[in-house]
Formats: sequence, structure tokens, C-alpha cells
Amino acid sequence: MITALATIFVFGLIVFIHELGHFITAKLSGMQVDEFAIGFGPVLVKAQYGETLYSIRCIPLGGFNRIAGMTPDEDLNERSFYNKKAYQKFIVISAGAIFNFILAIVIFFSINVTVGTLTMSDKPIIGGLVRGEPAAVANLQEGDTIVSIDNHPITKWNEISTHLQGTAGHAVAMVISRDGNEFEATIVPKQEQDAVRIGIYPSYDKTPLSISESITKAIDRTVLVIHSMIEGLWNMITGTEKGELSGPVGISQMAGSIAQQGFIPLLAFAALLSINLGIINLLPLPVLDGGHLVIILVEALTRRKLPAKALMYIQMAGVVLMITLFVYVTTKDIIRLL
Repeated sequence: MITALATIFVFGLIVFIHELGHFITAKLSGMQVDEFAIGFGPVLVKAQYGETLYSIRCIPLGGFNRIAGMTPDEDLNERSFYNKKAYQKFIVISAGAIFNFILAIVIFFSINVTVGTLTMSDKPIIGGLVRGEPAAVANLQEGDTIVSIDNHPITKWNEISTHLQGTAGHAVAMVISRDGNEFEATIVPKQEQDAVRIGIYPSYDKTPLSISESITKAIDRTVLVIHSMIEGLWNMITGTEKGELSGPVGISQMAGSIAQQGFIPLLAFAALLSINLGIINLLPLPVLDGGHLVIILVEALTRRKLPAKALMYIQMAGVVLMITLFVYVTTKDIIRLL
């Protein structure tokens, strides 16, 4: 249930903001927006206000704005997207990604101003547990301090993973300090990919920030994440680094796991995912916003509209590409889970 709710919250938030960017700028540009939808598939809830139908659909993994006249084979009028000036079309298409970046700044600012700067503590204090994992099963609690593992003293957080190596599937004796009292707990760690885990998270030290510091750090962090993600994508494309791709299944699993740490970590995850969505959408690939931007620029520079047949082939190629990528990452996610 937590995983489902966390997934709906994260996807719903970032998709809503992305589509809201397209919607607001389309309306401001005088375009006719026939439908504003969150999700795909059958309609769950809908309401008509003016010329626009607002709907929520049953698959919360995307959304869309149905703007009149996106292609030349539709019935066109003076408010059609196809008939608007190049700069107006460029603003509308790029607004989705821009709003995703703004959302990340707002989330980071909100965290900064309410929580402050969180710095991971090097003390072996448990800051959170994953429900159903070995530590939670052994009744460890948030705030417990790990004193030793199999008679090896623990003084720093990174020593925990060091002394857990090679213990997967075997009982491990831990001395735990809670409220000044020490007791022994037996835990059976488990192997997850290339690491041994017991399902605990570190504690964090909090440093209060002023409003101005919160804004500055939020912008700096967003820019840093954008730069890191672009650099990572480039390294994947050039083959200098091996990238790990995740689809909806993998992201859903991560959202559920992070949600167990608390609402603040889930918000931070939503900010990172929002930045990721913005960057991915700006890639110059058919169907994605970046592909539309390339077409708009080509038409503006050549002062000629691309033939309807050419646009159709570009869209078809994009759909095939996206379906292939979706199947690939979903298959990898399922295999990884199994």
C-alpha cells in the first residue's frame, strides 16, 4: 500500500506540474486547449470548464494536453498550435520541462526552510528502518546505537557495512544501546545485488537555514543535479560509463522504499525525479518535447512548414522508439526484482 501511494504521489505531482507548464503557456499564448489530462487510459473523473475538459485517468504514469491543431491534418483556426508563431510554440513545448525544474527548486527550498541542511552523521545511530527487513524483524528502533557486530566494536556508520560483509543468511550478534541500556540482538542479514543489508538508514544532523540561504541552496542544488544528470547521460551515450535505466516498476519500488524513511526523503526523491523528467523530455527525440523543439527550430530557420507526411513518419518513429525503450526498461526492472 505504501509503495502504491508513494508512486501515485510522486508520479502525479511531477506529471501534473509538467502538464501545467504546457497548459498555462498555451492559454497565455491564446491557444485552444481541448483537454488537460493527468494519467492515461480510461477516464476516472472529468469536468468541463469552458472549452477545456479536465480529466484524471486510471494509469498515473503520464499525462497530456490536447491542444487544437498540433498537426496540419486537423481542422485549423487562428487559435491552433500549428498556426501560432514559432516563439510561442517553442515556449509552450519547453514550459513542461521548465516547470519541472521550478518544482525541484520549490521542493528543495521547502525542505531547506523547514528542516534545514541535512548532513549524514558518521555515528552508528539508526535514523530509520525498512519495514519487514532484518533490523525491523529483530525489533531494532529508530535512535538505537549499534555498539558492536560479532564482538567487533562499531564507532562509525561506515564500519557497519564493513563488518556485515559475508554474513548474508547467517545469524549476527549485535550489541545495541537504547536509552542508556545495552542489550544483544540477533539479526540475519540478506544479500541485495552486490551488498549485504539489514534495512537501516543513517541519522542526519540538521543545520537551520534562513530564507535567503534556503533559496540560494535550492537553486544551487537544482543546477548541480541538472549538470550531474546531463553529464551522466552523455557518459552513457559515449560509452565511458555504464548506465542503469529504470522504468515505472523500478521507480515505483524506489518510491516505496524511500517513503518508509519519511515524507521529507520522498519529497526530495520527487524533486530528483522531476529534474530527471525535465531533462529526458528535452532530449531531441521524436515524441518527446525536445523532438518538437527541433522541428519548431527547423521550420523557423527554413521559414517552411515540414510536410504532413514527414511529421507523421517522425511521430511513428518516436512511438516505436518509446515503446521499445519502455518494454526494455520494464523487463530489466522485473528481472532485477526477481
